[in-house]
Amino acid sequence: MSAIDLQWFSAEEEGKTEEPSEYKLRKARNEEGRVPKSQELNSNIIFFFLTIMLIVLAPWMERKFEEILTYFFMNVTEPRVDSGKFPLAALRYFLMLVLPFCVAGAVAGVVGNLVQNNGFIFATKLIIPKFDHIVPHFGKYFKRTLFSFEGAFNVVKSLLKVVVLAFIGYLLISSSLETLLALLDTGGPRLAMRQIGSMAGRILILASVFLVAVGIADYFVQRRQFKENMKMTKQEVKEEFKELEGDPDVKSRLESAQREMLQQNMPRAVREADVVITNPTHFAVALQWKQERNDAPQVTAKGEDLTAQNMKRIAREADVPIVENRPLARGLYTDTQVGDIIPTAYIRAIATVYAQIGYMDKKRKKV
Repeated sequence: MSAIDLQWFSAEEEGKTEEPSEYKLRKARNEEGRVPKSQELNSNIIFFFLTIMLIVLAPWMERKFEEILTYFFMNVTEPRVDSGKFPLAALRYFLMLVLPFCVAGAVAGVVGNLVQNNGFIFATKLIIPKFDHIVPHFGKYFKRTLFSFEGAFNVVKSLLKVVVLAFIGYLLISSSLETLLALLDTGGPRLAMRQIGSMAGRILILASVFLVAVGIADYFVQRRQFKENMKMTKQEVKEEFKELEGDPDVKSRLESAQREMLQQNMPRAVREADVVITNPTHFAVALQWKQERNDAPQVTAKGEDLTAQNMKRIAREADVPIVENRPLARGLYTDTQVGDIIPTAYIRAIATVYAQIGYMDKKRKKV
């Protein structure tokens, strides 16, 4: 007896501890057609639609069956019967009875997929053959079917369906059995058949509602499994970030988020600023120069009107120099965003400001 490789039961994708990024989820959906989906929910929705169609069309179907039987019994004894007459009639009645259910099943299948997919998905990657799947991976198979949450859930789900459906059938049949037997003696086969049809309809309705509920539960389990499978390693997160750094849209969103974060930390940014430049009432711009990181000062906060007045108040409380320079304040407020390094056009004016606050510091120290 050959030894079982313990690697069969090891973690399939160790190290995947990070939540999947929006980029990875979007790529899986749009390029690979991968979304959390329950095939069982799809099939159960189709079964529910067909059950409703069967119950709604039952009286019409009964009349059509009577027409079929009447037609064939009345024409079967004719001495000359066209050889193609009966097959065409049979085909016409067959299509008449089957087409409504085909249409209902197709509509239900499309609706079920649209609801789970949140819209249409067109991805050709799903139909590309994967030859590496020809060789069975027994370790992965046993792990998924026997030693996983999904495998345990499928076992419990199957047992629950058998027990509940058998219980529904037993209750409805046992409660209607005496009535059916009495109808055979007093009401005739026709009434008995209608009673059987009514009982079968109730069984189908209860069973389809129960199966849709099971399908919904299966959908949430599939979502959980999909999210687990889409998790990323720390290395994958780093590589994705490097890949996205060159994307202009992503870079713009990151810069916008950084500016928003810096602006939300405005009080702290003003307290840590080198200088606040004002015009003096409408605009205020805070600058900080970290020479070990940047070649020029950086805009760490800016505001107008009430925000500008609040920045000046915070600067006075923190003993941060306030320099009044109307054209410079207005220009910096218009031409820069929070987090920007000051443009080259303002270097000379900013150098003058920094020289001024250096002189102010020296004068303050002498006092």
